[in-house]
Order: sequence, then C-alpha cells, then structure tokens
Amino acid sequence: MPLPEDTASADPLLVACLCAAWCRVCESYRAEFAELRRRHPETRFVWVDIEDDAELVDELEVETFPTLLIGQGERLRFIGPVAPQLAPAQRLIAAARESGPSPADPAAQALLHRLVHSC
Repeated sequence: MPLPEDTASADPLLVACLCAAWCRVCESYRAEFAELRRRHPETRFVWVDIEDDAELVDELEVETFPTLLIGQGERLRFIGPVAPQLAPAQRLIAAARESGPSPADPAAQALLHRLVHSC
C-alpha cells in the first residue's frame, strides 16, 4: 500500500510557464515551450499570462520571466526563473520527476492547486 507522500508519483507532472504578453523573452520562449510539450507528451503544459490570468495567479509575485512552476498532483516540485532555452527546462523536468516536494511559498502552492483543478 503506497504511503500518502508517494501518491503524487502516479499523477502527471504539470509544467506552467508564467509569462507576460509584453515580455519579448517570453515571446521567443514559446517555441521552446512547444518543443517541451512535444518531447514530453505525458506531461501537462500550461502557458499562464500573469496579467491576462491575474485571477488565477492571484498573490504570486513573478519578477523574472520566464518562470516555471512544476508540480505533480498537489505537490510543488519547483518554482523559479529559467533560462529561455530548451536544455535548462529539460533538466528541471527530469529533476522534478526524481525529487521530493519543494519548500513552497503559500502563493505558489495555491497557484498549483488552482492550475491542477482548472486547467
């Protein structure tokens, strides 16, 4: 019988890119994010515009773009800025599959919960 902390491993990873429409770096990152989606069909990918989706983002402060949020089930695995290239995101996704939960700030954890239940 699996332990409660092991139940998240059955859930697919969710990778959310937190960006803004005005950000040129984010605009150029869309192609890499689409390639990640193609390379990881077992993973859910969500593009979140922090201004257009302000109600979803709520109190989470995003200061650097692009920022990735990676979760598995209700467990936050990673949140932070990422270089706008394919390789760093690939490494983060691989590490998230292997790691335990990250210490989460409440706003990031709440955003993960909203993404899991709304997207």
